[in-house]
Amino acid sequence: MSARDLVHPLVLLRRFASDMGAAIRVGGVRGGLLATCLLAVGSLTPAYLPQSSPYWVPARALGLDSWWAKALGTGMVIAAVGLLMIAWFNVRPTIYVGVKHWAVLLWWSLPLLLAPPIFSHDAYSYAAQGWLVHNGLNPYEASPSFLPGPFADQVAWVWRYTSAPYGPLALQISHGLVELAGLNPYYSAVLHRIPALVGVALVVHFLPRIAILMNVDPRGVAWFSTINPLLVIDFVGGAHNDALMVGLVVAALYTAYRGRMFWALVLIGVGTAIKQPAILAAYPIAVIGSGWAGWHVRHLARFVVRLAYAFAVSIGVFCAISVATGLGFGWLNAVTVPGMIVTMAPFSLIGFGVQNLVNLITGDPNGQLIWKIAQTLGLVLSAAFVVWYAITRSRTRPVSFLAWAYLAFASFGPALHPWYLTWGGLLLPLSKPSPRVWRIAAALVSVLLVYDAGNMAWRNDLVGLALAAVAAAVIVLYRRYLRGHRPLAGLGYHDEEGEANA
Repeated sequence: MSARDLVHPLVLLRRFASDMGAAIRVGGVRGGLLATCLLAVGSLTPAYLPQSSPYWVPARALGLDSWWAKALGTGMVIAAVGLLMIAWFNVRPTIYVGVKHWAVLLWWSLPLLLAPPIFSHDAYSYAAQGWLVHNGLNPYEASPSFLPGPFADQVAWVWRYTSAPYGPLALQISHGLVELAGLNPYYSAVLHRIPALVGVALVVHFLPRIAILMNVDPRGVAWFSTINPLLVIDFVGGAHNDALMVGLVVAALYTAYRGRMFWALVLIGVGTAIKQPAILAAYPIAVIGSGWAGWHVRHLARFVVRLAYAFAVSIGVFCAISVATGLGFGWLNAVTVPGMIVTMAPFSLIGFGVQNLVNLITGDPNGQLIWKIAQTLGLVLSAAFVVWYAITRSRTRPVSFLAWAYLAFASFGPALHPWYLTWGGLLLPLSKPSPRVWRIAAALVSVLLVYDAGNMAWRNDLVGLALAAVAAAVIVLYRRYLRGHRPLAGLGYHDEEGEANA
């Protein structure tokens, strides 16, 4: 077969059909497909739908807003999460053994493409912010409540009165999607899967290739990162803009390993204009290929110049995009917005509990000082960890630095949602994790999915069902742990020594 034949559309179509057919013949893939089908159908329930959703009219006409319909929908979602976790473990040995990782992901993603946003209403907020831009308002200065109506009605009440914390390019993309949807509020939210899918495609395409460049087994990377249930549910199902940010960071790392530092930094600048944490990746990109041999003054001075160049280019691209969009830098006034609610962020959660106790004792129901101090302490400690890791390990382990830095900021910051852990979690297989870390990471994915499903189930007033499902999931996970389920054998990866000189 000639090289010309390889790119012929019919040849590509046959190869695509062959790879998809090979994947669906695997039981684990079919189990995951069943899970996402249940998830898509179960999402048509009050926990997941804003009151302005077009699904409400037929649901009420069919009597599907009853307690029993809520119970059925919640049960389907809980079952879907459990099935998807089991499928993820079961499909593990087949990756790259006759089954392509992208084909598995595509099968699992298909039912979610037209479903309402899963486990989060953030996509509705994106749509409302795009609606603001369409009407000549700056989302950094105006909240969705400035324009009462169906767009604002879709937004969760807590975010309806806050300005946007996202990058300016993300807001302009939302504006474009609102236009593409014909100014329809619901379809504007669903169309946010388009940039999310672009980010997912970048992750799926480049992460295994980075593994090869780093002399890391790509099978483990493909299994843990590209078909991870968090990626399927939160990136594809939830349509979070984190997906595009992570995809651009991964593409930038690959570009840096290919020796194109400038273009890697341009990608980081674009990613930062989507969501600001992308800027942290400028540091490891400066390390990759730097030849930073040691802590001699001459070597250090050369690297400092390279580092300054890296941040200058990345920040310069970000600033150029900010000016070009006409939205400016108003996001600086909204950096505290994500921390306004109680999430599972450890320091924020502890601080909130202590604050409530103090408020009870003092009789002041509005006190927030201790809560804010706890959030600040978490940020300071995470920053200290990042600086320590940068000094002690990043010279030879730049990707490990980025993975753990993202995980630290996500875990100890003022707000923590499951999809925040994908920032560093999807890079974790590139950092030579020990078998214990692999087990903890896989278990954590399961716990986060159970948390997501249970959290949304409570909104259906089904506390008992949610708790029972959580208990059942914990039992299943514990039994799987006892049976010795571990990630792929032979994942004692290359420890990135010499990575800076790759």
